[in-house]
Amino acid sequence: MKDNNSKQVLLSVLGVAILVVAVVGVSFAAFTFSQTGNVENKITTGTISMSYSEPENGITLTNAMPMNDATGMALENTNEYFDFSVSATINGSGSTTINYAITAVTEPGSTLTDDYVKVYLTNMASDADTQILAPTVVSSLPTTSSDASGAPDDQYILEDGTFTTNSTNEYRLRMWVADNYAVTGSSETYTLRVNVYGRAEAQ
Repeated sequence: MKDNNSKQVLLSVLGVAILVVAVVGVSFAAFTFSQTGNVENKITTGTISMSYSEPENGITLTNAMPMNDATGMALENTNEYFDFSVSATINGSGSTTINYAITAVTEPGSTLTDDYVKVYLTNMASDADTQILAPTVVSSLPTTSSDASGAPDDQYILEDGTFTTNSTNEYRLRMWVADNYAVTGSSETYTLRVNVYGRAEAQ
């Protein structure tokens, strides 16, 4: 009887050992299989940045007199325009497209409304001062909505586009009070904050 019990115990132990070996063997085989193959995974990334020489990324009008478009487009004295650049750096060996948007937001505390302020954006590469955005009333600018660049909704769009290679675009933003504004004699201010957003397209 004891011999039978001993054999049963030995068989049970042997059976459990075989089962453990089988499970470990299957697990190892599955693990090994998941690590093999000849599919090459490529990850490409991109970054976008904005730089400017002024203390803040914006432009402010204080007690400015209304002017016509021809005068506004020719503004060239210090504090009459805002220069900035937008750069893209694309990393990786694959092809990457970065969607970007230069946006503007009216700062709280501005006493002039968007209906009486005009903006004019130019490309300053090699000091060309080439028009990108014609003189436009701020309130007439298109606004972001589920933007491909990743910009938040309801920001004014000054410029948008794509980068496919490492490059830098240089800009100059001029802003003035529209000539249809009736001067009231009270102190008026207006500040437009400029931002840039970028997001790589899914590959």
